[in-house]
Amino acid sequence: MKSAVIVFPGSNCDHDMYHALKILGHDVRYVWHKNPNLDDFDLVVLPGGFSYGDYLRAGAIARFSPIMLEVRRFARKGKFLLGICNGFQILTETGLLPGALLKNQNIRFVCQQVFLRVENRSTSFTNANKLRRPLKIPIAHGEGNYFIEAAGLEELRANHQVIFRYVDEQNNVNAEANPNGSIDNIAGIINKEGNILGMMPHPERAVETMLGSSDGRIIFESLQEANKKNRKALSHA
Repeated sequence: MKSAVIVFPGSNCDHDMYHALKILGHDVRYVWHKNPNLDDFDLVVLPGGFSYGDYLRAGAIARFSPIMLEVRRFARKGKFLLGICNGFQILTETGLLPGALLKNQNIRFVCQQVFLRVENRSTSFTNANKLRRPLKIPIAHGEGNYFIEAAGLEELRANHQVIFRYVDEQNNVNAEANPNGSIDNIAGIINKEGNILGMMPHPERAVETMLGSSDGRIIFESLQEANKKNRKALSHA
């Protein structure tokens, strides 16, 4: 699977993502934000960090980067687009995903391990999940408080677009398990077409047991399986 990690001025999780994809067998490349072409890739990742310094709303300036027109075109083809943390913020700023990321409810930066319940196991990002327990994946953000208006929330629920929710270790959704105040404990969502995922937790920091968890592998292994199916379908088309 050929994957691109987009590098914006201020990105600082691009190396983490590159390392994770590399050890999982992806043919991965860094792509500078002024690169005009993503045609050769199966997966594009908008990594975490502080694109353009995040001096305004996180991701608000990155939405105007030259690469984002190409990212939109890439996504319209049905190819896989993954936004992690600041990448999720950029996806909402560009309108590729609904809602917005606000400052954490406690107005503090949070950096800790959290537990995630996979709410939809049939997506291209979760099909490899066979675990009966929640995923253990770290977070590190100051603006991870996901918000969407009531009608939009109902639409997400109806379309099974809520992919991850913050839960406790016993898999219960509650306020104590919510690290940032996100509405409905939402930690990650997909678009209606199912090829774009935005999430605040960092799966790329949970692909090796020495880091405290390897549960993040599930997302990347799911993408690899989905990509194989896509290629097979295209070869028979």
